[in-house]
Amino acid sequence: MHVSKIVPEARLDDVRAALKTVFGTWNVAALQPLKGGVSGALILRFEVRERDYVLRIEPERVALQDRQRGLSCMTTAAAVGAAPAVHYSDAATGLSVMDFVPNRPLAQHPDGLAGAVRALGKLTAQLQSSPPFPIMLDYPELIQNIMIKLVKSGRFASGQLDRHAEGLALIRAALPWDSSSLVSSHNDPNVRNILFDGKHVWLVDWELAWRNDPLVDLAILTIEVAESAELEAILLETAFGAVPDRRLRARLSVIRLLTRLFYGCIVLDSLLGTLHRSASNEDLAGMTPIEFRAAVAEGRLASGSPDVAYAFAKMSLTAFITGLAAPGFSEMLEVVKQG
Repeated sequence: MHVSKIVPEARLDDVRAALKTVFGTWNVAALQPLKGGVSGALILRFEVRERDYVLRIEPERVALQDRQRGLSCMTTAAAVGAAPAVHYSDAATGLSVMDFVPNRPLAQHPDGLAGAVRALGKLTAQLQSSPPFPIMLDYPELIQNIMIKLVKSGRFASGQLDRHAEGLALIRAALPWDSSSLVSSHNDPNVRNILFDGKHVWLVDWELAWRNDPLVDLAILTIEVAESAELEAILLETAFGAVPDRRLRARLSVIRLLTRLFYGCIVLDSLLGTLHRSASNEDLAGMTPIEFRAAVAEGRLASGSPDVAYAFAKMSLTAFITGLAAPGFSEMLEVVKQG
């Protein structure tokens, strides 16, 4: 497939210039689109001189400062081996060119899923020791600001997000937050952003990267990868070099709830321009995580579509509320409050 047949005309000149800068020509072979997440980026695999690369084209709606931050974090991560090698990045055009990494299921790791979790723990530690990423608002404050924006948008009925706001306030009152201890974080290391070639693991899609609490990336990894208590312990011990104690596990659990709320709010925010007014009358209760994964696996939700993004947002918000009501949550907050 030719570049001009798959790249939007408005971005074509920039793409040709980028390819010519890196390879001396914009005539590439074996061009094909790759499935992306909910960011809306156009991701293309192509071949030059018998090597495979990836071209990423950020959506034009992404603000320049966000492009700059994301590409800067990606370049820093690549320099320490946490991301595939970067050959080109330009925030003004929203283009980047990276090595293509063939992806295999994490379960095919030579040491099984436990080995994959250890590799991800080492990768997280490697990233956290890299040169510091840019600073954003503290994670709980950022979530609160996005939630306020959602409420003010008029797209949701009065009171739809009240329980979420109350839960966030409860967590913020109990959770010590030390801005001086923040580290470079991907902030979205879900399984779709993890590449495994049979030997090494990398992270891709850095648009949500900034400096954050050391447990945020690890908490997200426990949602779909290190789901059992045993794998969670392996992940934490590998990342921090010590057996996790009761306080660390409690803090991880609370931050995992924050990541659920963040995902729900940030995805709804990205969809505000596409939601119909009728959405304000719709219940935000969603599927369970297991039901959501089954719907995607069975094709009932099309990967990369607005429908799957909306379902994911609702699932994340519901998982947050479910976590607040879980047995032992109050006791866990008390442990966290102790420091």
